[in-house]
Amino acid sequence: MTTAVAAGLSSIGLHWHESGQAGLGGPLLRLAEDCDQAFRTLASVWDAREERHPAALPAERLQRLDYLHSFPHQATFPARLDPAHLDEFLAGEPITATGAVDLTPLAPVTAVLTPAACYHLYHAHEGSAFSAPVYLTTRNTCFRVEERYVPLRRQWSFTMREIVCLGTHDETVDFLARARAVVDEFLALVDLPVDWLTATDPFFRPRDNPQYLMQRLQPSKHEATYGGDLAIASVNLHHDHFGTAFGLRRGGRAVNTACLAFGLERWLWAVTDRHGLDPASWPKPADAAATVVARTAREAQR
Repeated sequence: MTTAVAAGLSSIGLHWHESGQAGLGGPLLRLAEDCDQAFRTLASVWDAREERHPAALPAERLQRLDYLHSFPHQATFPARLDPAHLDEFLAGEPITATGAVDLTPLAPVTAVLTPAACYHLYHAHEGSAFSAPVYLTTRNTCFRVEERYVPLRRQWSFTMREIVCLGTHDETVDFLARARAVVDEFLALVDLPVDWLTATDPFFRPRDNPQYLMQRLQPSKHEATYGGDLAIASVNLHHDHFGTAFGLRRGGRAVNTACLAFGLERWLWAVTDRHGLDPASWPKPADAAATVVARTAREAQR
């Protein structure tokens, strides 16, 4: 990112932290909220029910998905000092000359900061049985350690909005087909050109991981990619992976799941890159989403 671009984003509300985190204010914050409102409006195509969840997941639940074997390089853990060693901690300088915390022994670490918003939904409904497809939506701050950080494009902490379908294989496949059509129409209205590219998750030592090999053999992740290299949305088919891990049932069998995910900060980058830094030149995402939903409703009535 050039100095001029960084200064321009700063002038409209970006507060960048070198740790890979972004604060928002002013026009950029208003655009972020407008984008999220648009995504929530798109979720109404499926009458998706909104849920809100905490910042961390129990590590034991997440490891049912083999997450810590597959993505140890991206995990962030919430840690706290062992109460038995607080005097030891206070006896020294808490912060070293390099800015690091001089930690004494920690209490047991039992959670992982949210790596993907949808994980909470499967955990929250553990053991449930469904008689029809279920559609849910949620937003969360997610954490993924990266080799480098770029404002709005690649961050340690970022905001993810997801729309999830829990159902049969056919229902999840139909959901993703419709989701892509909805997103394509929405993108056209806000004038953001993308290419849908086949993708794989960033596994640790991918060629040793059977899940990576399966994604290569049966592509299940496709990303709406802006500017050739920035994924601003994705559609993901999970088969019965989450249903099996969390005892989610449909007709006596593990449910299949699928999700449509939006990276909020990346949308801010795409909109400002495409339409400039002047808010007067920006599209109105919430209005565009309402147009898509209205058209979808008319078609459903035919």
